[in-house]
Amino acid sequence: MTFSGTAGATLLSVRHLTVEYATVRGSARAVDDVSLDVNRAEIVGIAGESGCGKTTLTSAILRLTRPPGRVTAGSISLFPRGGAPVELIGATGEELRSVRWRNVSYVPQGSMNSLNPVMRVGEQFKDAITHHDGERAANLDERISYLLDLVGLGGHVARMYPHELSGGMRQRAIIAMAIALEPDLVIADEPTTALDVNVQRVIIQTLRDLRDRLGMSLVVVTHDMAVHAQLADRVAVMYAGKIVEDAGVRAIFHHPRHPYVRRLIGAIPRVGGSRSRLDGIDGAAPSPLAWPAGCRFHPRCADALPECSTVMPLMAVTGAPNGQHLTRSMVACHLHPADAIPTDVSVLEVAAPSQKEDR
Repeated sequence: MTFSGTAGATLLSVRHLTVEYATVRGSARAVDDVSLDVNRAEIVGIAGESGCGKTTLTSAILRLTRPPGRVTAGSISLFPRGGAPVELIGATGEELRSVRWRNVSYVPQGSMNSLNPVMRVGEQFKDAITHHDGERAANLDERISYLLDLVGLGGHVARMYPHELSGGMRQRAIIAMAIALEPDLVIADEPTTALDVNVQRVIIQTLRDLRDRLGMSLVVVTHDMAVHAQLADRVAVMYAGKIVEDAGVRAIFHHPRHPYVRRLIGAIPRVGGSRSRLDGIDGAAPSPLAWPAGCRFHPRCADALPECSTVMPLMAVTGAPNGQHLTRSMVACHLHPADAIPTDVSVLEVAAPSQKEDR
């Protein structure tokens, strides 16, 4: 077997990021020493149960963390097209303003309710575009119509008020607003939550089409593993403030390494095939005020080793089968030590699966 090649140059590099919240009971470390890369034209999914730190991580990347939360360690480097690298930690307000919307934009959780109810949709587009890039103020009506067409909405939607749109239409309008300045990276937090399955499929197809047509990267946050299976090229799974596995989407679903990831996938309902009981996960995710010692999943893990209760596993690179190749799989688990990869492989890269692959 051989390792497959790179998916593209790095666009975003997060290193050893830590985010804490001050509470009356002490400091709660919601994101703990997280490292993550996003390549150009790649869709990266961030998965995990509620309370595992997904939204806190993406808010910190966008420098939207507000008191009592604060970033206490780490770096966030952005490598925009045609520009100098930007270190977002420590950036001034003006530096952040020049990056947001132009280079990185955000589709927030609950974005269906983010539109101003007393303004027409088109006016809200104009406010966003002129505020962040006055040079594009000309021919705004044509541009807004083009953006709405990109997400499957007609230009007439610009003249409507938010209450006149369905939930799925409002979600697509917010996505269109996020891509208004053709950013390098769009971070979407739970973009399909509270939508029925038919509208979810439309949103997923819209996001994938935008990546293919505009060449932008996407970070999609959702606890719904089925959404990641349909949309992502690579999935990073978080548990208790840490990334426990990071691998290509086929490797994650066909050869999950971490016991937590196996249980997450085992809990997905399946249509067709033999009837069997869903394999749920007993218990609940721990509180960031009292993370367990050692591996944080060990109190819920049926495969725990003696050292799991005392020693924190380090992130190790292993090989996950993908046809006749091995794709890079990063996992933090004592069951999969670092020497699980072939010793003659000197360069290990993440490979995004072909968009035409059957998932």
